[in-house]
Amino acid sequence: MTNLAIAAHGLRKSYGDKVVLDGVDLTVPEGTVFSLLGPNGAGKTTAVKILSTLITPDTGSGQIHVGGHDLATHAQAARAVIGVTGQFSAVDGLIAGEENMLLMADLHHLPKAEGRRVAAELLERFDLVEAAKKPASTYSGGMKRRLDIAMTLVGAPRIIFLDEPTTGLDPRSRHNMWQIIRELVTGGTTVFLTTQYLEEADELADRIAVLNNGKIAAEGTAEELKRLIPGGHIRLRFTDPTPYQAAALALTEAARDDEALALQLPSDGSQRDLRTILDRLDTTGIEADELTVHTPDLDDVFFALTGNTTLPTQTKETVR
Repeated sequence: MTNLAIAAHGLRKSYGDKVVLDGVDLTVPEGTVFSLLGPNGAGKTTAVKILSTLITPDTGSGQIHVGGHDLATHAQAARAVIGVTGQFSAVDGLIAGEENMLLMADLHHLPKAEGRRVAAELLERFDLVEAAKKPASTYSGGMKRRLDIAMTLVGAPRIIFLDEPTTGLDPRSRHNMWQIIRELVTGGTTVFLTTQYLEEADELADRIAVLNNGKIAAEGTAEELKRLIPGGHIRLRFTDPTPYQAAALALTEAARDDEALALQLPSDGSQRDLRTILDRLDTTGIEADELTVHTPDLDDVFFALTGNTTLPTQTKETVR
C-alpha cells in the first residue's frame, strides 16, 4: 500500500435487497484529489461512510486500507489519520465559531493551550477571525462550510473526505472552497471528494471515477474520460457563400449547414488534427471567418456513463 492513501478492493454494501455498492475498486495516491461522481443514489455517500469507518461493508468485501491501515483489523488507527466533512454541517449553531473549534480540540484530547493555538490558527487561515465570537447560526452558508472544514483540520488529518462540500453555496463561496482544497493538497493532504458539480471535479481532481448502479463505470483523469466520448468536432463558419462552397468541395467529409454557411468536421480537438484541417484549407487559399473547436466535456461523459446512451454502465473502463 506504499504511497496509497486509500486502497479498496471489491467494496460491497447492500441494504436488504437493495445493492448500493457492487464490487467497487478504488485507489487514491497520497497528496492527490480523487473525485467520485455519480447521480443521486449512486452510492457515493455510502462509499465515504465505509472508507471513513462510519459504517462497515458487507461480509465478503475485499480488503480496505486507509492511511495504510486495514479497516477490518485497525479501524481505530485509520480514524486517527482521517477527517470527514459530510453533506450536512456539523457546526453547532448555538455556540460561537471559536467555541466549535475548541470543542473539536477537546474531542481530539489536545491540551488546552495547544487547542487554543490550533483553533486561532485555523480561524485565521479560513478568514473567520472577525466572526469567531459570533453564534455560528449567524454565519452564511459559505462561512459555515469553511468552519466545517476548519473543525475537520483540528486533528491534522492526512486524509480528508469531503462529501459534496459545496452543495448549496453561491459561485463565489464555491470558488473560495476550491482554493482551500487546492491549498490542502499542496500541503500534502489527500482529499477524497464526492460532488454533483462536474465543473468542480474538472477543476480539482487528479483522477475521477464515475459511479453508477453500484459499479465504477469509468475512471481516469478528466481529459482521459472526455476522450471516451465521441462527438468532438471543428466548426468553420463563413460570411461569404463563395469561399463556403469552395471549402465544402475541399472538405467533402464535412457536414454542411447551408443556411448558416457553416461546416462541421469530426475532430478529437488535438492541435495536430486542427493543423491538418487548416493546412487543407491553406492549399486552396480559403480562409474561414470563424473557427470553433468543441470537445466533449464532463457533462457529456456523465450523461453517457449514467444515462446508458453511449458507453455501457456496467463495465469498468480504466484509462491509462
